[in-house]
Amino acid sequence: MKISEIFQIETADASGNLADVLDVIAKTGLVVEHVSTIRRDQDRTLWELTVEMDESVHPELLRRLNALPSVRFVGWSDRVFDRHRGGKIEMHSRVAITTQQILRDISTPGVARVCLAIRAEPEKVFDFTYVGRAVAVVTDGSSIAGLGNIGLRAGMPALEGKAAVLANLMGISGIPLLVESASVEQFVEVVTAVSPSFGAILLTDISAPRCFEIEQKLRARLSLPVMHIEQHATAVVTLAALLNATRQTGASLNTLTVGVVGLGSAGSGIAKLLQSHGIKQLLGYDLRTEAMGRLAQLHGQRETLEKIVQRSDVLICATGVPRLIHADRLRRGQIVFALSTPDPEIDPAAALAAGAAIAADGRSISNVLCFPGLFDGVLRCRARGFTEAMLVAAAGALAGAAAPGQLLPDPLDSTVHERVSQAVQSAAPAAV
Repeated sequence: MKISEIFQIETADASGNLADVLDVIAKTGLVVEHVSTIRRDQDRTLWELTVEMDESVHPELLRRLNALPSVRFVGWSDRVFDRHRGGKIEMHSRVAITTQQILRDISTPGVARVCLAIRAEPEKVFDFTYVGRAVAVVTDGSSIAGLGNIGLRAGMPALEGKAAVLANLMGISGIPLLVESASVEQFVEVVTAVSPSFGAILLTDISAPRCFEIEQKLRARLSLPVMHIEQHATAVVTLAALLNATRQTGASLNTLTVGVVGLGSAGSGIAKLLQSHGIKQLLGYDLRTEAMGRLAQLHGQRETLEKIVQRSDVLICATGVPRLIHADRLRRGQIVFALSTPDPEIDPAAALAAGAAIAADGRSISNVLCFPGLFDGVLRCRARGFTEAMLVAAAGALAGAAAPGQLLPDPLDSTVHERVSQAVQSAAPAAV
């Protein structure tokens, strides 16, 4: 499996030395994602390079780098681990406790007045506590960040990452919760029990088909928004990318034949949202019987993998199987989204070289583009749940935020998330 590795090299300050390093990396079959200068002395420069690679390539890469006369391999960078050291999130008080009076106001005896006000009018909990800006970020650890069931605590960095995104991009307090549970019912009971502490529930990194049942049961029991983001947020971003892809190609999305390969959480969510948008020709393929049952509920047509690749104007893959799609099977002019991470079903560059009109992978079609705005929207309008209309509206807003010629906007542009939030609020019914 390929992951992004970061290493440091030192080169003599002479023309062509860095080019020699990049040439070695290219000849090893690797892709450079980023290059930066760490330090420049009188005659030496320390570089940091981010390369997408498999660990098995390490020895060969090091051998080739060390063979260069003016290059010294310094070591693998710990920057990623340093940014995780001590965790990525923490709780802060919004009130500076600098006097005895402030202490009495926010604790005993002053807090009693606020508690009694909320008892009299429960909705005031959204005004006078953090509940209205708090989201539980919950997993059972069964499908962590595309890595599978790697253990519950091993999933905490992934949950912290989503919490950090919510805090930085929308000012929402995301609280990670690891729920150790073998049964769906026990998981639902635990989340239900803690739900009064939150304004919404974000389910993540839960395997299919377990994730569908968990979300359905929680939505039935709770009167607050619940979303499994691998299903629905991924679907919103995919629809947004398709809206812009069809604008660029001049096609009408709802007249195209869309094939979805892999009907787990992401694939099923995408198929469902596309149907809500008006897609009429939906093809699907999955090895699992229960997954094909979900396709039947959407009135989609079952096909073999080979026929889906042949027939689809839009090919969407969400299988988790690297290099599943061979470039020579593609039709010219197709739109190809290979969404599995970290390794897509087909590299976008290979798809474009084979004649695809537009191709992208899961690194660019990322749910980080919309889930902060989705949750901000439902919290601000105090909706009791998400609707398909809210998701379609969010996709439209996200598509509209992209620059001309781009499929999607920059996820670090705060105005993008504000636009998604506003679209959700506008599409929310008076009572969800």
